[in-house]
Amino acid sequence: MNVGSIVKFRDRNWVVLPSTRYHVYRLRPLTGIMDDVVEVHKLLSDLIGYTIPEERLSPAQFPPPSAESISDSVSARLFWQAARLTLREGAAPLRCLANISIRPRTYQFVPLLMALRLDPVRLFIADDVGVGKTIEALLVARELFDRGEITRLAVLCPPYLCDQWQKELTEKFNLEAVVFRSGMIAQLEREAPRGTSIYEYFPIQVISIDWVKTDRNRRLFLQYCPELVIVDEVHGAAAAGGTNKSQQRRHELLQEIARDTKRHLILLSATPHSGVQDAFHSLLKLLDPKFANCNLEDEEWRSQLARHFIQRTRGDINNEWKDSSPTFPERCPRDVSYKLSEEWKKLFDATWDFCSPIVHSGKHLEEHRRRMRYWGVLALLRCVMSSPAAAVEALARRTESPPPLAENQPAETDTDETESDPVRSDFSEEAADDEVPLPDIAQIADEQSARNQLASLKRLADNLRKDPKTHDPKLVICTKQVWQLIEEGYHPIIWCRYVATAEYVGEFLKAEAERLGKEVEVCVITGRMGEDERRDLIAALPVDSPHILVATDCLSEGINLQEKFTAVIHYDLPWNPNRLEQREGRVDRFGQTSPSVVVVRLYGSDNPVDGAVLKILYQKADEIRKSLGTYVPLPESQADISGAIIQWLLAKGRSSVDSEDLFSDLLEEPPVKEIEGLWEIQSKREKESRSRFAQKRIKADEVQQELEISDAILGDPEEVRNFLLAAFQRLGISYREEKAKFPPNARVYRIGVPNSEVKDVVFSDGNKQAPAGRPATDGWCFSFDSPTPPNAEFVGRNHRVVRRLARYLFEKALTADEKQMAEAAITRCGVLRTREVTFLTVLLLLRVRYLMWFPSSSETDERRPLLGEEVLLTGFRFPDFSSPQELTKEEALRLLTEAGSSSNVPLAEKKEIAGKLLPELKMPAEASSAPPSPASSSITQALRRLIDERAAELEKSHKRIREAISERVRGLSIKPQLPPDLLGMLVLLPEVDL
Repeated sequence: MNVGSIVKFRDRNWVVLPSTRYHVYRLRPLTGIMDDVVEVHKLLSDLIGYTIPEERLSPAQFPPPSAESISDSVSARLFWQAARLTLREGAAPLRCLANISIRPRTYQFVPLLMALRLDPVRLFIADDVGVGKTIEALLVARELFDRGEITRLAVLCPPYLCDQWQKELTEKFNLEAVVFRSGMIAQLEREAPRGTSIYEYFPIQVISIDWVKTDRNRRLFLQYCPELVIVDEVHGAAAAGGTNKSQQRRHELLQEIARDTKRHLILLSATPHSGVQDAFHSLLKLLDPKFANCNLEDEEWRSQLARHFIQRTRGDINNEWKDSSPTFPERCPRDVSYKLSEEWKKLFDATWDFCSPIVHSGKHLEEHRRRMRYWGVLALLRCVMSSPAAAVEALARRTESPPPLAENQPAETDTDETESDPVRSDFSEEAADDEVPLPDIAQIADEQSARNQLASLKRLADNLRKDPKTHDPKLVICTKQVWQLIEEGYHPIIWCRYVATAEYVGEFLKAEAERLGKEVEVCVITGRMGEDERRDLIAALPVDSPHILVATDCLSEGINLQEKFTAVIHYDLPWNPNRLEQREGRVDRFGQTSPSVVVVRLYGSDNPVDGAVLKILYQKADEIRKSLGTYVPLPESQADISGAIIQWLLAKGRSSVDSEDLFSDLLEEPPVKEIEGLWEIQSKREKESRSRFAQKRIKADEVQQELEISDAILGDPEEVRNFLLAAFQRLGISYREEKAKFPPNARVYRIGVPNSEVKDVVFSDGNKQAPAGRPATDGWCFSFDSPTPPNAEFVGRNHRVVRRLARYLFEKALTADEKQMAEAAITRCGVLRTREVTFLTVLLLLRVRYLMWFPSSSETDERRPLLGEEVLLTGFRFPDFSSPQELTKEEALRLLTEAGSSSNVPLAEKKEIAGKLLPELKMPAEASSAPPSPASSSITQALRRLIDERAAELEKSHKRIREAISERVRGLSIKPQLPPDLLGMLVLLPEVDL
């Protein structure tokens, strides 16, 4: 039994699929999909077949259409569309397009084209924040699955991203994934068969990297490690030496994964280079050990790395990859200042006076203790300037702290520096800690005196908190900005540094909204909440009415918030500009439907801490961004600039902090000049890197050409729209275009819940036909455009409703008996009279299977064919019955889509005409015994020529895409598997005017 042939097994027709095991047949039902594939043991089937004949495979033919099954042109068009939309083994060069539920942008295919020339795939995708690295990586994964190169996949990511990866895999790429993390393992072990490891049983895994890096979990994972591993936020797993033990354990795990030279590995990070050269090279070494000590100043090294590394800014994409609509929204920055109130100025001055002698008295201490003082002082000042609530909590913690360390007692060294340093954590790759910081600076001053001063400061902060409208201008200004954004139609996120500040701001906004009678939903999310609670709170926010999110940096990395938010307010300024970019990137990213995103930075004009951040860090970061088109991280090795700055500020004294020349003097300080120099070097390196690794040699028109070929085989988004709306109408499912609550140019539709057999078949998974958080009785809002407006669901060719509806209609047409034919929504034959033709014309719908051989990766690998399928439309004009004339592809398609009925044809006449024509439609086969009629012979020859030409076109397309990525084409061949399946026939009769 050859691959692609039709066989009969257990009284059902099947298609033979490629199998990697010689002793096993893989069979797919003739009207089924890949989910229905079964495997049959060849020897057992043959042995049992002696007793039970149905258990033995036997050759079969595709059942021809019946003249008893007659309908109209609408039915024929629906059947043609349903047949195309059921294809999953597409013959196009990019096989993944038949199995994904989204419409990627052209630039997102570049990593896939790079991956196709690598064996194994070792790829580092370092595109900007919000470009869509998840989609780019999963396109590669889906393609490897559909080419049969892998059967298992693991995604390693931070724990807060597990659910998001699972959703992307399942909903967009039709890969059913399970999440591995603490709290879920017991359930997974119950689902797996006894004696089978969960790592072996579940083929698609999303794993918390912090869970699997432990010794026990790492050992089991490595034992059953899948063929492909994707690592997200991989900058957090670079070699860290002894400075960050948690990060170092992650890196050791990746080293062991990469050690298997046959394993595919994809690394993802928007910030691959932290400024530490060794850390960057430790990641490159995972791609290939030869990159461990590569010199990227050398063109030869850069050329080798360019095969594995891609790094593009948004500017690169907007300039080189122009789709029909804007890829990213316009970012509209607004800097808003405020002045401290008299009471807040008193608190700040008193805190300054408390901190200054602590810093000065620590100059004689060892470096670690001296840094601890600087960090503690700066952390306290940041709390005081964040909000009265954060100040109260920080001061309360310090007055309640344990006794101070003895002068000769060694400092703790078991923990990572970043874990004990709330300032350096801004620069760390770890998720930011949003609690008010420790260590307690009362430990490094006279204990009783310090506690008395801290208690006094706490009383001042308490007074501020009691009357924020009078004493907190920062909160008042923020509130004005929020209401202004709401009036402009934006939905803002307010980013805060500390939990106390976020809760304080959220409470105030809720009270103000209630006082002013504003119907605004205010949600507060902090690190004190679990991941499930955070996700549920965001999901519950209404999309079509005003809403505000107040959040800490627990949401600032990796989480996609663009569907519900269109503006950002930085209530507290982080010390790392990259953290700023991460916050803004949650909203300003691919998939944002708003044409613009507003970014507001709040800062105190008389606050020296904010002034230092703006002048030293943000100003330089903005200059680099304008020059380069993206942020460049502050050199990580110099993150303790915070200590140098605070020491310098405190040394100037409180009387100098309002001086206009203060920061111009600071810019000349050695630590600042040093950091600027390093930053400048890194920005130049980044510019060269992005110029070299933007992969500009892969052109947009080349990718677009291949997508158009795939669309011709599988159907483009507009054809999906036409099919679904026509099918709803045919099945009596009412729908309407939804104008309210959506942008004017958005094409959004709403249907009610069908109350028929269709509901059970097409909408069989409960309430999934309604968007999350909306009851099913509200109906279902959907759109065919991507990005999709909020509160509507994107529907592509692999959406569950399209997939099930196409299969439902296709199976009904193929398997209906005579009684069911009369009631079927669509049938395989149609006859109509039309003014679009002058002679009898027949349109044929064919399904053709191809065997596709590709060059082997090595001389020893055995070549096995892949199966590809497509649906072809062709037709013939009959000036006289014995001499049919072949229609062009364009003419056949025009007649199918445009020919309408001009007058009725009696049913008996329809059946008579179809009955005469069907016997003449002999499908071309490898050999034929019976002599054909002249008409049948002409049609057979024309169809054979059409199929051979089509196979040659596909082969040319496959070779073209391989040549574009410098891959071998020798040995690539595509051969049709004959005979094709005659799916349907539409007969067009000319109108005769009497």
